[in-house]
Amino acid sequence: MTTPVTIVGAGLGGLTLARVLHLHDVPVTVYDAEASAQARSQGGHLDLHEHNGQRALAIAGLAQEYRAIIHAGGGAQRVLDRHGMVLAEVPDDGSMARPEALRGDIRRILLESLPAGTVRWGKKLVAATPLARGRHELTFADGSTVTTKILVGAEGTWSRVRALLSDEKPTYAGISYVDTYLHDVDDRHPEAAKAVGDGAMYALIPGKGFLAHREANNIIHTYVVLNRPVEWFADIDFADANATKTLIAAEFEGWAPELTALITDADTAPILRSIYQLPDRHRWARMPGVTLLGDAAHVTVPGGEGANIAMLDGAELGEAIAAHPGDIEAAFAAYEEVMFARSEAEAVGAHDTIDLIFGDGAPNGLVNLLNGTDQDAN
Repeated sequence: MTTPVTIVGAGLGGLTLARVLHLHDVPVTVYDAEASAQARSQGGHLDLHEHNGQRALAIAGLAQEYRAIIHAGGGAQRVLDRHGMVLAEVPDDGSMARPEALRGDIRRILLESLPAGTVRWGKKLVAATPLARGRHELTFADGSTVTTKILVGAEGTWSRVRALLSDEKPTYAGISYVDTYLHDVDDRHPEAAKAVGDGAMYALIPGKGFLAHREANNIIHTYVVLNRPVEWFADIDFADANATKTLIAAEFEGWAPELTALITDADTAPILRSIYQLPDRHRWARMPGVTLLGDAAHVTVPGGEGANIAMLDGAELGEAIAAHPGDIEAAFAAYEEVMFARSEAEAVGAHDTIDLIFGDGAPNGLVNLLNGTDQDAN
């Protein structure tokens, strides 16, 4: 009988791995801290790229299902100045190079592709303890334990499985996002809807600004970006939504009202998402019976590739396990060799992207990129 695989984390990377293993008849169980698949919002739009995210879904046999959830028109992009004037704009060309879809919809098609019971919900991992012969004991917050023979940590930035392989801990990247949502925007928030347009809108100056996206169901999802110390955010009582909106909006005094309305008129309480990162060249020595994927392995600043490479990690790891039946160490070694090189290159690229978008030249770098005048864009 094929040795079962245990995955911790039912994010996009972990679920892609589970799906590929299922296709190859490898038994797999996924443990996740959330109470259910519907326990929380899964975030906004993702543009899956042909060479990684879409490739991963093709390996998982879900390309057709993915095409059915694409948000037509969502690939449009525009850059505004702080007064709401359009500086650059490109339409959605309808190509499949990097179409937009909701993260929650991508997760749903992955979950629906797995047999019932594959994911065990309400299993928050509190400790992972090495045993003999590459086995590990997982202890969950509910007091239950599981002994694994093949373990994959896919539980994101604050992975507990990572400690089995690496002493590195994520450090604050100096930037945080504050999430807000506007609902029924055409009727209730028409000026903000006009400013955002049909797809993504960027209004940025060095160190702060707005990243907003028109989503399905007449919703605008905004990331308010602030380059502030983590302590600055710790002093904000995010439980007081109105006071938080007022404080965050004060950082944008003098900006166009249709932009500040993305904060002040939000229909949901602001949510803080501070950005943490591992070293660009995060690696570990091969340890029996365990590996990592996605943010557990290589979390970095948001350069547009995080979910894409997490899914490709999962797809390629699944293929490696299937290609090395009975030799999990060979499978893990082959996977890690490719993953380490890719994740380092992507981390360096992500920092370049953040510098382009939020650096001292903002918004000119992004304007030049959209206008096709940035010779160093790639």
